[in-house]
Amino acid sequence: MTIHLLKCFGAAPGGGNPALVVEHDAGTETQRQQFAQERKISACVFIDHQPDGAIVLDYFYPHTRSPLCLHATLAAAHVLLTKPGAPASLTVRTAMRGQALLLGRRSTDLFVGLAPQVPPPVALERHVPSELMGQHMQLVSPPVIASVGSPKLLLEVADSTTLRALRPNLELIADWGRLHGVNGCYVYCKLGDGHYEGRNFNHLDPALEDSATGVAAGALAHHLQQSLSLSQGYVTEQPCLIRVRHETGQIWVGGMVQSST
Repeated sequence: MTIHLLKCFGAAPGGGNPALVVEHDAGTETQRQQFAQERKISACVFIDHQPDGAIVLDYFYPHTRSPLCLHATLAAAHVLLTKPGAPASLTVRTAMRGQALLLGRRSTDLFVGLAPQVPPPVALERHVPSELMGQHMQLVSPPVIASVGSPKLLLEVADSTTLRALRPNLELIADWGRLHGVNGCYVYCKLGDGHYEGRNFNHLDPALEDSATGVAAGALAHHLQQSLSLSQGYVTEQPCLIRVRHETGQIWVGGMVQSST
């Protein structure tokens, strides 16, 4: 087993959301889940090389297996594309749903290209956002579920002050998400000129809140039908910056990736 620790989507050198990339592992799903739980890193991704030459990425959070995690995908892209003789781009697929992902580099950043997905049909009753957030929510726009591979409930609030003060009911979010096939809540606000700030809630432990959530940034760009940049990590004290390019039928999510010692 070979383990790499990387930081992804850092807003500045040395920063970013940590992910573990594991190569040459033959463990079962249960063993991989135990590995992720013991490491308590926000995400782990296992790289599996198939007999037919395909590369499959298998994602685990400390509390559950995930269909997709883009900051872990960027970490895997760094491992796969920086080896001697590595190609400039590479297509991989996800373990749970077989979703195709295109890995590539643009300037100094790595990007993941993926197609928007049809989200699960969930009737969003008016009281749901307030119940999940544990307080009365005055939303700027109607709540919506969007997906580029891992569905998110998107909730828009007025400003950064409101966003940063949120202390949601994480257990209720997890229960609601399992019931409806939605992978947590992403709360965001508009800062101006295509720039947004957001927070992701899908971990049971507040200490494991994501500092960067690429699947949510991609889902937001798809919902808004625009390219954008997204700041995250103020509350976790790990400032991150996600860049998203919106194209017809394709979303590109990218940012900085660095090795961590």
